Amino acid sequence: MNDVQDFAYWMALSHLPNWRTEKVNQLIVEILHNQEITFAEFFNLSAEQWKKAYRLNDKETTDLISARSELASYSFVAESLLEQGFSLIPINSDEYSKTLKDNLKTKQAPPLLYVKGNKKILNEPSVAVVGSRNASEISLEFTRNIAQKCAHDYRAVVSGFAKGVDKLALDASIEFNGHSIIVLPQGILTFSSGFKKYYQQIVAGDVLVVSTFHPKAPWSVGLAMNRNIYIYGLAKEIYVAESDSKGGTWAGVMDGLKKRRKIYVRKPESDEKNANNLLILKGAIPVNMNGDQIEINDEDNLRIQLTELLSSGYLTTDEIKDKLQLDIEPKELGYFLSGLDFIEPMKINSKKFFRLKELSSDQTELFQ
Repeated sequence: MNDVQDFAYWMALSHLPNWRTEKVNQLIVEILHNQEITFAEFFNLSAEQWKKAYRLNDKETTDLISARSELASYSFVAESLLEQGFSLIPINSDEYSKTLKDNLKTKQAPPLLYVKGNKKILNEPSVAVVGSRNASEISLEFTRNIAQKCAHDYRAVVSGFAKGVDKLALDASIEFNGHSIIVLPQGILTFSSGFKKYYQQIVAGDVLVVSTFHPKAPWSVGLAMNRNIYIYGLAKEIYVAESDSKGGTWAGVMDGLKKRRKIYVRKPESDEKNANNLLILKGAIPVNMNGDQIEINDEDNLRIQLTELLSSGYLTTDEIKDKLQLDIEPKELGYFLSGLDFIEPMKINSKKFFRLKELSSDQTELFQ
């Protein structure tokens, strides 16, 4: 597809204000497949025809009327993008990422991609390495190892271009002559500094830049959070270097596990303070520093379960025994817990409780 006006139609539909992605995709399917009319014919319909044929309400038809009034502006932007070497890839194109479509389905797959670089990378085997912006050295070492392995195995690295794990994964992939996808938290026309920095890699066909947002949209926290969906969506495999128990990495992994995706998490050292073990407990696959799957022994598994169980406060041995369904006498369990380096006992009103060491002050207040 190279017709500027067709791209203008796609842009008008893709950026309807406050429309869920699923609603936009459903409308596109209705237009192109069920009604079998062109976008030009669709936009020439009246508001009443829209309501009747597509079961739209007053607000939705008002949004479409507004979008129709912006078609000339969208045509100008589309023409400018094409002249500058950008490409627009609609969801019904053969160039659109099959991985993205398979992972996100109609509900979340963006109807239109704005890209610059080697479009073939979209359909190469792909891996996302995700983690904290302030990742530890061991997490960064893991990230570098996975990026090197991906380059060796001809798998593209998907990066959100954020500080820490994201950025290192991208730069390491480039260092080892691999392919990479940069997923922007902004419009593609606002990434001028990035295009200058990675100009050689883009021209060489090693890096593809992707945005799903309006081409002129500036960076924002909201877009950065939305962008995370597409990082995970573009990846066939996901490796977690380091995660907190909240935030973008945690939310993305939990969503992936809910969708029954295979997610690999670096098994942390015993003295690390992160939520990697909790993700393993919730179904993520533990891997070593090279990304190879490893087995979790009974002691490690119990440690993970206790960490999650006690993360919210104090419990007695009876409570721990019941919640974990342990086949052990409370007294023996108490001796065992007292010997663990990450748990400490504490008496409250002559009753013995166990908690994680370094319990935060707000958690302590719950028991005062």
